Amino acid sequence: MKNTIDANKSKYDLDDLLLIMKILRSQNGCPWDKEQTHKSIRHNFLEETYEALEAIDSENTDLLKEELGDVLLQIVFHSQMEDEKGVFAFSDVTDGICKKLIVRHPHIFNDTKVKDSTEVLSNWDEIKLKTKGIESQSEAMAKIPKVYPALMKSQKVQEKAKRAGFDWDNIEGAFSKVAEEINELKQALSENDDERINDELGDILFSVVNVARFCKMDAETALRKSTDKFIKRFTSLESIATERKQSIKSMTPKELDELWEEVKKVHNKDLLANPLG
Repeated sequence: MKNTIDANKSKYDLDDLLLIMKILRSQNGCPWDKEQTHKSIRHNFLEETYEALEAIDSENTDLLKEELGDVLLQIVFHSQMEDEKGVFAFSDVTDGICKKLIVRHPHIFNDTKVKDSTEVLSNWDEIKLKTKGIESQSEAMAKIPKVYPALMKSQKVQEKAKRAGFDWDNIEGAFSKVAEEINELKQALSENDDERINDELGDILFSVVNVARFCKMDAETALRKSTDKFIKRFTSLESIATERKQSIKSMTPKELDELWEEVKKVHNKDLLANPLG
């Protein structure tokens, strides 16, 4: 690999990126880059990933190109740290993922036959468990990263339970469970039992995620969209109240509900006129 970078090059490639990071982490490199550790830039990795997701959701390809570069930088950064210690290099990272893809796609790189994508995913899961030495779905559940958002983790857990044969026959069972958990929360509230209230709230959320799974929807995405929708509607509500010289704090619940319904109608009309938002 080269040891210098042409600062006026018209187009750079992966080798250039690897070299730039090596230079930044070298003895005469950037003071900030040299000081970083896996843990010190851990949050950067998460932030860059979320920003890439934002670019995907907004369908902004120029921004996506930039954010994917930022995510790649994090991978190169962490790899360089381990390369300096002689543990592994970026080439080992690419080698590992290539081997994984080949092993987990036997219908492409071997003679396994599959009917559809459902069978592909089933094979993928079986191969994953085998290569990781996992013998049960409960072991697979325990391997789910603790840092996952709670909704995402609960949906992953439920998917693994389904693969083990533990699931409702249809969505009606999932709906019934939500109603059951709501009643149990009401009971806990009537008894003013804080510990049980916390447990029952968690059970309701877990049950709602089950409904999302049966609808083939991602609970994390659904909640994020609903939260964003609430922000937009609440912003409109505040704006209308201000125009009418009304104070939200002084309005009655009935007045607030009427204003909220008014805002919803306006937003629903806008959505019909512009379904892409």
